[in-house]
Amino acid sequence: MLLALALTWLVQPPRVAGLVLDRTGAALGLEISASGISEYTLRGNPTLVVRDLVARQPGADTPVLRAGRVLLSLPWSTLRSRGAELTVDHVELDAPRLDLAALQRWRESRPPSGEVRIPTLTGGLEVTRGEVLGDGWSVDRIALQLPSLHPDRTVAGRIGGRFRNGDTTVPFDLQAVLTAPSMDAALGASGIATVVTPQWRLPMRTTFSGRLHDGDDALGLDGFRLGADAQRVADGRELPFVFGLAGPVRYRDGRFTVAPLGVALRGPGQGPVPDLDGLGRFAWDGGLSLGLEGTLAGWPQAWPSLPPPLDRADAPLPFALDYSGPASLSGPARLNLQRGVTAFDARFRLPDVLAWVDRIDTGTPLPPLDGTFSTPRLEIAGATLEGVEIEFSEDPADD
Repeated sequence: MLLALALTWLVQPPRVAGLVLDRTGAALGLEISASGISEYTLRGNPTLVVRDLVARQPGADTPVLRAGRVLLSLPWSTLRSRGAELTVDHVELDAPRLDLAALQRWRESRPPSGEVRIPTLTGGLEVTRGEVLGDGWSVDRIALQLPSLHPDRTVAGRIGGRFRNGDTTVPFDLQAVLTAPSMDAALGASGIATVVTPQWRLPMRTTFSGRLHDGDDALGLDGFRLGADAQRVADGRELPFVFGLAGPVRYRDGRFTVAPLGVALRGPGQGPVPDLDGLGRFAWDGGLSLGLEGTLAGWPQAWPSLPPPLDRADAPLPFALDYSGPASLSGPARLNLQRGVTAFDARFRLPDVLAWVDRIDTGTPLPPLDGTFSTPRLEIAGATLEGVEIEFSEDPADD
């Protein structure tokens, strides 16, 4: 009779699902529930399907994770060992929604732990219609395919999705490799991504690498390096260039930082894109902040000529650049150029300058910016001027 009652209880999917979720939640310090219809089958490998799953930290208003559907398939050997053998056949997550702020609060509440057991996943992991929520930004349309997972082997998979921040989106499709499923493993990825704004697009092929970092300061990547072959597309015109970034990446409390940041930019020879190298800082928390100091390899020939002594096109030219504004780079920026005691200080908006570059053959020779130019000596058309100070403005001057 007891055996019959036990079997009757076990074959009820809601009871089995509740038991599994309760045990899992107790181990993770989470309250896990599933309000949708559950399924439980014993044919082949035992398989459990739960719907409308919610996992939250006890007492928290915002769940760490929601999922429309979760499928878990386990071999009988894992069940017989009562967890001593951590082998999983197949996992599927449909429409999972991860809140990073809630995840960070849960991580900080967890006691220090020792070694984390990584399960063996023989039949793969598949995520569809996933979403990650940040502070003012999100990544949606996430599709993840992981053919297998082993605690002591390299992990390879494919991930695609779309980053969103305001009216700027970045759809991406990447192949990624981890040297091991651990928080100090090396990561490498390559694929395609496109920055899309209402005014322009930036399709690019990119490759990046780094080592995962999980410390008291933040999550991130150490030794991060990124290279991209890109082209800006606006009004039917294409402007190709390549660039590279390097530095430690950190994420904490909704803020991404790279400091120090190394930047290299190269144009296609005679075009308007300058060759430059710089060192500075990057921060992003819904808005973008960038500061760089470095040198231009030379003044691009496609740009209007500078007056002496700034006109030495083949000589390196020191610069300082500061930007603070939307991720679309439509906010105000400041550029300082200096050679000796001659200084050029300008304030501008990048979309306006790029539009001016596109029309440079037919438009005005003066770029759309505000600023000052000062030099103790200036030569123009055979005339010598001393103590020169020039102010220029994008707006018409008053009478």
